[in-house]
Amino acid sequence: MASTGFELLQVSLPQLAAGALQTLSISALGIFFATVGGVLYGVLANLGKRPVNIALQVYLELFRAIPVLVWLYLVFFGLPIFFGLSIPSFWCAVLVLGLWGASEVGEVVRGALRSLPRGQREAGLSIGLSGWQLYGYVLLPQALKRMTPPTINLYTRIIKTSSLAVLIGVVEVIKAGQQIIERTYESVLIYGALLLFFFFVCYPLSAASRVLERRWAHT
Repeated sequence: MASTGFELLQVSLPQLAAGALQTLSISALGIFFATVGGVLYGVLANLGKRPVNIALQVYLELFRAIPVLVWLYLVFFGLPIFFGLSIPSFWCAVLVLGLWGASEVGEVVRGALRSLPRGQREAGLSIGLSGWQLYGYVLLPQALKRMTPPTINLYTRIIKTSSLAVLIGVVEVIKAGQQIIERTYESVLIYGALLLFFFFVCYPLSAASRVLERRWAHT
């Protein structure tokens, strides 16, 4: 039985690996766009411009109030119906994860920037730094320690949430596993393999977050 299970995993490995590559690609791109968008969100939220803050608040509440799954359906099925714009399912998943992640990362960045002493901003402005130089050279580097651990935890959420892409037709690792189960009926073995995949991808990030949080708590 053990030999049969091992042989099944060997035969199924290419299909699982292809699905895993899709999952990792969606996750990596989603994390990239979430990080870039989140930093931009956090900086804009700290500029004190009322119209900008209102727009950011609306954006944040939309992604907090509406589940990611609903956003996936809205973008994948709604854009072709209402705007005639069709996005491939892979890029639809990346777009939604990036936008959702940016709202979450942005709040972390905003909070980290606001927790810095006001004197840091005043010192940067006093030596003639522009607004973007102030954030790039003074404020964001100092806020990095405060925002990195929670941001890494958000990255693990993005990786796990990427599994929802199966519902709009992306053949990621979950879908690949389901296809193998439909063919072999070995659900326990395949789902066990999927469990290990997500564990070995997400656990190092969670562990790194805890290590950094403990190390930087004393600096």
